[in-house]
Amino acid sequence: MASSLFTGPSTTRRTLLRSAGASAILAAAVTLSACSTGPATSTSDASASTSSSAQFPVTIDHVFGKTTIEKQPTRVATVSWVNDDVAIALGVVPVGVPKNEWGGNDKGSTPWKDAALEELGAGFGTDKAPVQYSEADGINFTEIAKLTPDVILAAYSGLTEEDYKKLSEIAPVVAHPELAYGTSWQDATTIVGKALGKDAEAAKLVSDTEATVKEEAAKYPQIKDKTFIYGYALPSDRTQTGIYTANDNRPKFLSSIGMKLAPVAEQASAGSKEFFVPWSAEKVNELDSDIFLSSVEDASEADAIKKDPLLGQIPAVKSGAFVADANKSLVLAISASSPLSLPWALDTFLPELATAADAVK
Repeated sequence: MASSLFTGPSTTRRTLLRSAGASAILAAAVTLSACSTGPATSTSDASASTSSSAQFPVTIDHVFGKTTIEKQPTRVATVSWVNDDVAIALGVVPVGVPKNEWGGNDKGSTPWKDAALEELGAGFGTDKAPVQYSEADGINFTEIAKLTPDVILAAYSGLTEEDYKKLSEIAPVVAHPELAYGTSWQDATTIVGKALGKDAEAAKLVSDTEATVKEEAAKYPQIKDKTFIYGYALPSDRTQTGIYTANDNRPKFLSSIGMKLAPVAEQASAGSKEFFVPWSAEKVNELDSDIFLSSVEDASEADAIKKDPLLGQIPAVKSGAFVADANKSLVLAISASSPLSLPWALDTFLPELATAADAVK
């Protein structure tokens, strides 16, 4: 697993989600409408724009140094996941975004992004929609350069230093602050907000989204204090068995709703700069937790995990407290958490967790 997971940015991106994972859309739209400026048409919007412009230049620290943005960006391009969601949630329609080639719909998008763009009058298929480019083979430097952006957002990403340098030849780049794919959605929102001159809007977006998550999670008190491991188990290739560390947004989200990362996962995370660590299938009986979560291709793969002579020994799988998610959009919504994706996911994901919590002996 280690060799396939960390051989390069494109492989890492694919593996990150392959091994992861309409009231909610309304909730996202409500958050959006409350926090975004949208197309400026009113006097108050114009005043807000002037105030935002006065914040510049801004300098943002990141893993590769510092990036200074001289004036408020008007042509925004994004890479990886999350960054486009955040910009859109702040009322900024990027000129270019990556296609959602894993977990996406027939538009190469997601339900939450579609709803937010339509709210801004920029749905895919319209003249105002962002251009989409493929990242299946890594950062699409050529297509991004064609769009002549004045900033490239990558606050949540796995950019290498080489990627960063190449992108910086196109426009100022806002890279991840520390760990590859380790930026929380809150930090990504704050960073993107600063880059776009929307600090106050970003702060409100974070607080509103956190309040929504807390309110919805409170409806399922059986979840609170349950220990968990978010891992990956593949019966057809046991060498891919592993668990997500505390650096990853899956465990971060579960911890935020009152669950507790299992001690064995805490130990595996200690000192690690990775989002995922391999685990021997012969030792899965040591993965002790109340609940075990994993993405699966379909229901048959979940059954195969339960029946597997090794993987079936994962304690929570054995006890029936197993969340096996085959909904790729839902897996994406949690693993690449954003202020748009989380409200969309809660109505489905929280009941799944509650059912598993009810099975805890």
